[in-house]
Order: sequence, then C-alpha cells, then structure tokens
Amino acid sequence: MSELRQQALDYHAFPVPGKIAIQLTKPAETAHDLTLAYSPGVAEPVLEIAANPDEAYRYTAKANLVAVITNGTAILGLGNLGPLAAKPVMEGKALLFKRFAGIDAIDIEVSHRDNDDFIRTVANIADSFGGINLEDIKAPECFVIERALIECCDVPVFHDDQHGTAIVTAAGLLNALEIQGKSLPDARIVCLGAGAAGIACMDLLIACGARREHIFMIDRHGVIRSERTDLNGEKPRFINDSGPRTLHEAMQQADVFVGVSGPDLVSDADVAAMAPRPVIFACSNPDPEISPERVRDVRSDAIMGTGRSDYPNQINNVLCFPFLFRGALDVRARRINTEMKKAAVDALRLLAHQPVPIEVQAAAGVTDLTFGPDYVIPKPMDPRLLPVVARAVAQAAVSSGVARLSLPDRYR
Repeated sequence: MSELRQQALDYHAFPVPGKIAIQLTKPAETAHDLTLAYSPGVAEPVLEIAANPDEAYRYTAKANLVAVITNGTAILGLGNLGPLAAKPVMEGKALLFKRFAGIDAIDIEVSHRDNDDFIRTVANIADSFGGINLEDIKAPECFVIERALIECCDVPVFHDDQHGTAIVTAAGLLNALEIQGKSLPDARIVCLGAGAAGIACMDLLIACGARREHIFMIDRHGVIRSERTDLNGEKPRFINDSGPRTLHEAMQQADVFVGVSGPDLVSDADVAAMAPRPVIFACSNPDPEISPERVRDVRSDAIMGTGRSDYPNQINNVLCFPFLFRGALDVRARRINTEMKKAAVDALRLLAHQPVPIEVQAAAGVTDLTFGPDYVIPKPMDPRLLPVVARAVAQAAVSSGVARLSLPDRYR
C-alpha cells in the first residue's frame, strides 16, 4: 500500500469516521432551552412557516444549507461505482463549502431506477435546502437531470462538474489569451472530451464570445461531425464539418487546447502543430492529457494549465462553487443563470490581475506571484475570492431578476 493511500484512508477513518458532523447553533442546556427548541416552543415557527413558506429562511437553517447530491455514476475519474461509493467525495464537497464559504452542506446519495426516479427524489426534498449541488452524475444523463430540476425547483440547482469547471476554465483561458495577445472570438479551439465538463466549457466560452464554428470537439471516435451515426445527448450541437476528423488534424494551427478527457492522449507532435503562442489546459486528473514538462520541451511559447496543485495555473472548481453558492444564497436566488456564471468568470479573471497578498504567496509556496504565464487564475487559498466572487454573483442575480432579496449591506 502506498504511503499516500494509507494517509488518505487514515484521514477518513480517524479520529472519527467521515469529514463532516452536525453542530448546535442554539443553547440546549436547560429545561427552558428544550422547551424553546422542541415541544411546545417549536410549534410557533411551524405555524409561521405554514402561513408563509418563506419564513423557513428566517426560522430554520435553510438559508445557509446546500444539499450535495449524486447517483454515483461518474465518481471523479473512477466511473460508475454507485451512490454509496460516492459518499466520501460528497462529504469532501461539503467540507469545501464550509471551509471556503461558511456554507453548511449535507451529502445525499440517491439509489434510483432511471432519470425520472432520480429527478422526483431530488425535487421532493429540494425545499429543505437553500440550494442543490449536483455532483458526479454521468453524461448525457446529467444534462437531462439538471434541466428538469432547474425547472421544477424553487432553489438554485447547479451541476458543478459542468459549470464549475466551465467557469474556472473560461476565466483562466481569457487571461491566458490576453497574455498571448489573442482574442476569444478569433481563437481556434480544440476540446478533447465531450462529456459534461467539455460541453459546459464550450457552451460558456460561446456565451463569453467564442465562435461555434471555431470549436472542434473531439470524443474517443474523433471530431464531432455530421456523418457520424453515434452522436447522442448534447454532442450534435457541436458538429463541425469544416475539415478535421482527428485530434491531430484539429490541432493544426489551433490557438487553444482544452482537455477534459484522460491521461497522455496528446502527443508532442500535436502540440508542435499548434499556432504560435498557444494556450493548453490539460485538465485530466490526476494525470493530464500531456504533461507540462513535455509541453515545455516542444513549445516554449505556450501557456499551460492543469488540474493539479503541483503545477502553475491549477484549473480547480474550488475557485468557483463555494463563492458562487454564497452569492446565490445571500440574495435567495431562484436559479443560477448564465449572467451569474459570466459574473463569476469576470470576477475570477480580474482578481488574477491584482497584486497578490504576501500570505497567499506563502501558502502557495512561491515568492513572486504576478499576473503572467504562470499565474492566469487565482490560487484557491486566496481569501479575496469569497467577497469578490460572491458579490459579483449576487449582483448579477439581482440585476437579472432571479434574486428574492436586494444586495446585502456588506456587499455594498
């Protein structure tokens, strides 16, 4: 057993199993405390909520509570291992919500027969929470599930594997293109991986200004083209018949490569074929589509990002989802819309332009962190992420009409 494996197992097992627990927010020491906490005092908020359901935000934990929900069909890069096997990941997501944004989160693992069964289960419990974070649900089912829940739930529903990845990728990519002297509308983009993350990344890039005709999406059978008979789900929206059929052909003079697929799928020749000053985000975890070392050997003019913390420019969802939900919860948003996602992109992108506090550099283990090829996206431990991203998201929710509250005073 490797040292890391044993450390990970011990971390989850000791001193108590798991990573989250319930803590009390009210005193429960005296008989009078219990009279207020339960019978008969609890009847008073019950009656208030029965008369006006919005009072649940005032008298219960709903306003700061997110459910992290999965069916375990796409756990990390491990595949369909079932809902119970996903529980450590969902508890980990709950830990990140609390650590980075002060949000209470509870994990829920759902066994189900089909999409409709899963959708009904989540919809029937959604009112207990201020928001729903869907996680580790495979494509193409994840698109159907998320759309249905957005329509039938009165709280924000967000599939982080799709949109969290897309927001952080778009922010880093816009900055990298700026450094390389290129623009998103003019960029030729290759996306390797046509699952939840790949589709969402390209959708958000289009919303930010990329041109659909400049995007070449590639799955295990090659470029998404109209003559293929195996296309399902969202893939047909990205048909591009303008020439390339293979990854190598698509990489010819490409400005951008986004990888959300698997390890070691990109060759040195693929990278060498790209346009001058390329941007390469190889985000397969733990091993990228091509290593930064190999890219460096082939292209000294490239900007490189990965999903790993031991290389510069980590494309990490934790830069987004805690703060996006913080902003959504603080204005009681009914949903998380494109305007809120783009606001998060801009907030992340612009924060990387700002001088980096000494304590953030120390936590990152570097002595010189300035906007440039090795710093196109903020570091996860940057305390400015919470106020900056949350405020941008909350303001976008208010401006786009999905908020039930005005911007809190602390954001002003």
